[in-house]
Amino acid sequence: MPDMNHLNHFFTDGTAAYLVAVAGDNSRMKDSVSKQSTMSSSYLPATTDSIAQALEAKTPAEAISILYRVLENPSSSAEALRIKEQAITKLSDLLRQENRAEDLRNLLTQLRPFFNLIPKAKTAKIVRGIIDAVAKIPGTSELQISLCQEMVQWTRAEKRTFLRQRVEARLASLLMENKEYSQALVLLSSLIKEVRRLDDKLLLVDIDLLESKLHFSLKNLPKAKASLTAARTAANAIYVPPAQQGTIDLQSGILHAEEKDYKTAYSYFFEAFEAFNALEDPRAVFSLKYMLLCKIMVSQADDVAGVISSKAGLQYVGPELDAMKAVADAHSKRSLKLFETALRDFKAQLEEDPIVHRHLSSLYDTLLEQNLCRLIEPFSRVEITHIAELIELPVDHVEKKLSQMILDKKFAGTLDQGAGCLVIFDDPKIDAIYLATLDTISNVGKVVDSLYVRSAKIMA
Repeated sequence: MPDMNHLNHFFTDGTAAYLVAVAGDNSRMKDSVSKQSTMSSSYLPATTDSIAQALEAKTPAEAISILYRVLENPSSSAEALRIKEQAITKLSDLLRQENRAEDLRNLLTQLRPFFNLIPKAKTAKIVRGIIDAVAKIPGTSELQISLCQEMVQWTRAEKRTFLRQRVEARLASLLMENKEYSQALVLLSSLIKEVRRLDDKLLLVDIDLLESKLHFSLKNLPKAKASLTAARTAANAIYVPPAQQGTIDLQSGILHAEEKDYKTAYSYFFEAFEAFNALEDPRAVFSLKYMLLCKIMVSQADDVAGVISSKAGLQYVGPELDAMKAVADAHSKRSLKLFETALRDFKAQLEEDPIVHRHLSSLYDTLLEQNLCRLIEPFSRVEITHIAELIELPVDHVEKKLSQMILDKKFAGTLDQGAGCLVIFDDPKIDAIYLATLDTISNVGKVVDSLYVRSAKIMA
């Protein structure tokens, strides 16, 4: 027979163990419930108070965290959706300020379920806003291209034609900036046909303008002009925002400058400058810079200082205008040395600007010709080495330029390569009798032709 004390001890210990086990299970259940309640309450209510809380946050990281929690709210009421739209705008601004481009890209992917709850027009606005935010972060060109490609695939799957067309236009622009011209041209050619069929004039202006810039980059001037004309035609049918009109004028000026029509180009650059200046657009300084370039190219370099010191010009004083002023001074003094100094000191503003760089070679040739003409003016015969020393350039370079100027009839002369000299002739005087003789022969020819016609009629 078992000892009663032993049994009592057994039951007491068993009960205690059971109670401990039950207590442990209850504790784990409470922990689980508390974790679930914590997870369910990790998001914040989509209210104006939550937005205000984010604005009052001490650090950007804290504000970003709050806004993410607002977006996690599962509510889909009209008020909640409106608050979430505000949260997205503020969040994209904060991520841009913190240069978190990859987080902006991820945000765009995370918002795709949210886009199904709001109108397509608002979706397009949000998507373009986030892409613009990424564009403002330096060194993100490759990320922007991949982001646009992802969005194009998504818009195709979701059949969002309006948004897809605009993202494709942005993608073509990015490809052009990245010098991937063939891909950009293929994308634009298919897009432009689709947009013309839909008759979306505002987008058509953008695409035609982009196509003009692309053909200009490929040095296909006729097609660039044709695309610009198409953009102007579409723009005349609708109201065009001032910024877009300024872009059209800027492109017109660039194409006219390429054709050496600098006076017309100056007027277009001036129109573009006025439009951008009113909008405080950063492109205003480039329009002003190209205006000064036109002044220099038509040998009105003395006017450059006046334009810079004007009320409008003083707002944009900086390296861009200083570079053009240095070139203008070199041109006024006909000094190649000053010109080369300006190129060296303002390399980023002159040689790395594709528009200015296109005209630098012709400007250099003009300065070189003016300098050579000034140096050889007092001589009838001069050694080429002496001219090279005066102009501080290599002898073979000077000799090549002089022979080119003689062939182009810039002056009358010949190169005596045996003696290493340049012989300059006086300007030959044209005897008027030769011109009169040519006119007489021409008139006699006309008389003979008319007599032949009359005799043919009589014989008929």
